[in-house]
Amino acid sequence: MNRLFGKSKPKGPPPNLTDCIGNVDGRAESIDKKIARLDAELVKYKDQMKKMREGPAKNMVKQKAMRVLKQKKMYEQQRDNLTQQSFNMEQANYTIQSLKDTKITVDAMKTGVKEMKKAYKEVKIDQIEDLQDQLEDMMEDANEIQEALGRSYGTPEIDEDDLEAELDALGDELLADNDCTYLDEAATAPAIPEGIPSDSKTNKDGVLVDEFGLPQIPAT
Repeated sequence: MNRLFGKSKPKGPPPNLTDCIGNVDGRAESIDKKIARLDAELVKYKDQMKKMREGPAKNMVKQKAMRVLKQKKMYEQQRDNLTQQSFNMEQANYTIQSLKDTKITVDAMKTGVKEMKKAYKEVKIDQIEDLQDQLEDMMEDANEIQEALGRSYGTPEIDEDDLEAELDALGDELLADNDCTYLDEAATAPAIPEGIPSDSKTNKDGVLVDEFGLPQIPAT
């Protein structure tokens, strides 16, 4: 059968909007170049007509300019149609891409919901509450252990009235121990002589002093 009819050609990839938009834009650019060339011819004919007098020659140039202008109008209409086609395909392509993105987002959300349900199945609320109760009991046991370790042993029972009487007596003893009369004696002691030893025999008050500036003891 293959010898008689031959093999069918493999089908190529289906057309997509992106390629179509590129082809249409390319055709529109080609038409723009043709319009630009016709504009140059119109400028040339217009300059010729300004320099020519009225007559058959000027009318001939005018006819050429009219024919070029008619072609330009046709090209401009074709370009506008291609531009509109390209715009419509871009809008359709944008809509298709938005729908694809939406589908991907929805699929991701569905996957997330499934994973959340699976995770919730593995987590038991009752187990969490039991764990919290166990932690609370352990904390209470730890506090009781600390209190037991800090307990005092063999402390005699003492009457509070005796403690107050001893405290009052202890205050009087502390006041007696804090006698500061020696400070008054130190304040009335003679001042320490200032300066270096001097050979003068009297001080500023006229009292005889020795070489260290101290009052001399009178000889008996």
